[in-house]
Amino acid sequence: MNSQQAIARTLRLSSEDNVVVAAEKIEKELPIAAGLATRQRIPFGHKIATRAIAKGEPIVKFGQIIGFASSPIEAGDWVHEHNVEMHDFERDYQFAMAARPENVLPVEEQVTFEGYRRANGRAGTRNYVGILTSVNCSATVAKYIAEAANRAGIAEHFPNVDGVVAFTHGTGCGMAGSGEGFDILKRTQWGYSANPNLGGVLLIGLGCETFQIGRLKQLYGIEESETFRTMTIQDTGGTRKTIEQGLERVKEMLAVADKARRETLPASELMLALQCGGSDGYSGITANPALGVAADMLVKNGGTAILSETPEIYGAEHLLTRRAKNREVGEKLVERIRWWEDYTARNHGEMNNNPSHGNKAGGLTTILEKSLGAAAKGGSTTLNAVYEYAEPVSEKGFVFMDTPGLDPVSATGPVAGG
Repeated sequence: MNSQQAIARTLRLSSEDNVVVAAEKIEKELPIAAGLATRQRIPFGHKIATRAIAKGEPIVKFGQIIGFASSPIEAGDWVHEHNVEMHDFERDYQFAMAARPENVLPVEEQVTFEGYRRANGRAGTRNYVGILTSVNCSATVAKYIAEAANRAGIAEHFPNVDGVVAFTHGTGCGMAGSGEGFDILKRTQWGYSANPNLGGVLLIGLGCETFQIGRLKQLYGIEESETFRTMTIQDTGGTRKTIEQGLERVKEMLAVADKARRETLPASELMLALQCGGSDGYSGITANPALGVAADMLVKNGGTAILSETPEIYGAEHLLTRRAKNREVGEKLVERIRWWEDYTARNHGEMNNNPSHGNKAGGLTTILEKSLGAAAKGGSTTLNAVYEYAEPVSEKGFVFMDTPGLDPVSATGPVAGG
């Protein structure tokens, strides 16, 4: 197969596109798409101009603007940071224009999986005992308890439990006791505690921190039970005693969690969190659209697909607002975009500080280009809801959660959301 055929078979080009992704490294004069030729060395996954682009003219890929020419570009030229710049431009959000009713299969026709039905009706795919912390000061104790349980092979005596895991964080004190940061921590901690993949939870604090366990329990109406226990290091009498008593409580919860049995459940109980990682020039035509198809399949079976990483849909948000089920949902997504614009401005940054160096080495030039691939993970169905970070996800179908682009932090939001 020659280069032109490879490109034709690999890419879905719009008639508006003025760039194409290089299908192979080009070091000599070589015919490419549309009969063009180039004498430049163009790395894998990078872009080639399919026609002349004047200075200041939009650069279009997949039918969308990914930047503007900072200097004249000839047909066949390499298109990347050296001749592309980014500035704001008006997007047509066309709220709810493409919304449509979903063709969800009846329950009896949905595919199934073997999962755990919890007492509150929710379903999990795993059965862990989790050790959570209210503050960074109790993180070491939580880790020691989990390590002690796993090192001693305690969980091996409970074959229906997947293991004992510590979920720690680096905050909880030295912070305001109210406001946006506190609210996010509060939602995240309770979201993890209530996650259906946990068959038991031990929440450990220090005792004097800003984020008080008692306050969390009161706020959410939580009562301690055989599957949810709490303790503080100061009340227990120090680190050693907390580890010893915590290990005993974990043993008790393991016995309870081990009573759970997998049962056949409909796919409508599944929730999928979609993340990006290692994006390059091919992600938007390979891995990400494939995930979009998987998300569509899940939605058809009544499940929930959660797209996130708001800074990584920047410039492609208009493709999602068109699919919003109503104007309110679309405007909420735009409001989150505006929050991130303000955040970067306040911190003397810019939305285009992403893509990363590795993304750019792989062929991505601007965040506008990266976002086109990232948004493809969301498939093609109607956008039913937009959630703030770690909010409980209650809507079925395709939804969005506002999270940062940093993968571990981003993934934490949907996990806390359910």
